Amino acid sequence: MMGRIVTSLTLAALLSVWACSEAPPSDAAPRTDGTSADLLASTPPGAADLDELPAGALPPGSPRVGRASQDIDVALLGVDFGSRTAPVRVVEMSDYGCSYCRQFHMETWPVILRDFIETGKVEWKFLPFVNGMFENSPATTAAVECVLEQSEELFATMDQRIWDDQREWKGSSDPEPLLREWAQEVGADMEIFDSCLSTGRRNDRVTSASALSRQLGVRGTPTFFLVGFPPLQGALPTETFVEVLNRVYAVATSNRE
Repeated sequence: MMGRIVTSLTLAALLSVWACSEAPPSDAAPRTDGTSADLLASTPPGAADLDELPAGALPPGSPRVGRASQDIDVALLGVDFGSRTAPVRVVEMSDYGCSYCRQFHMETWPVILRDFIETGKVEWKFLPFVNGMFENSPATTAAVECVLEQSEELFATMDQRIWDDQREWKGSSDPEPLLREWAQEVGADMEIFDSCLSTGRRNDRVTSASALSRQLGVRGTPTFFLVGFPPLQGALPTETFVEVLNRVYAVATSNRE
């Protein structure tokens, strides 16, 4: 279900080659294509490619995709879900402290995971974007990244806990002990986790993901880049998001014929 973190490639290479697994390829772990290459390669077509999107799907001022700095190794960032052969690819940029991002993950994400990702229709890339609006978001994102360093399965559990209990860690005057407690509860190796936090070795991923979001013109969270189509911004109603993905899937599959 969940792809592996894509490997390190510069953006120059990503313009023509999809990214691969961060871990060395093996027969036991098939590589998962990343979604970054076409996202960064060019500006997407206009909304006419989808005929008419549902009302409110593209608010005024929605960002458009432009090329990002070649200094950012996009392939190292985020987590990929789904099949590498999926005809639709989506890049999500969300801040863990954003209430609208939480709304998306609590209400809409389970539907997308079940109906689009697990069915092979959509490959999804999640990028954490620390937008600077939420005081405890950097520490929280770093903690999640340090859990992700150990395994994607632990990440999935920690990620859900962060969304579930957003109010608790956002309101804490010192979130780090709480985050450490949650990491321990999900089964993380605490020696590795503490080393990750103390050395700051995951901070580059967080910083780069946030820098990439800004370079792409993201002005609010959540923002969703549908590769080859106009981006979406905000926690759209689930039925609207589903309708958009169905239309994008219909266009993408018709183009393959």
